[in-house]
Amino acid sequence: MVVEVVHVSFLETLDRATDAMTVRTVYGEPIERNGMMVVPVAAIVGGGGGGSGEAPDGKGSGSGGGFGLRARPLGALVIRGDEVVWRPTVDVNRMILGAQVVAAIALLTIRSVVRARSR
Repeated sequence: MVVEVVHVSFLETLDRATDAMTVRTVYGEPIERNGMMVVPVAAIVGGGGGGSGEAPDGKGSGSGGGFGLRARPLGALVIRGDEVVWRPTVDVNRMILGAQVVAAIALLTIRSVVRARSR
């Protein structure tokens, strides 16, 4: 197996990251069917960093960099004639987490009330 090592400068990495966060990434390709157009919409968050260093005695050096990108669907714009309607995405995971938090708070509250009444 041959492994090719590619050295990419920080500016090249930054250019690639900028290309990844375009309007086309946030607003996906429109889909048109039966006189209706749907434009998917997402939230895009990205970050990056880099660094380099040299050993105190000047015998060693290093550098590094990284970039991360996170996309989360928000919903879609539905266009029919002159009417534009926003249809939000239902995030089931977020709903389940919210329900768990509410249930935990309710159980703790009930426990506190029961303990206070038993005293």
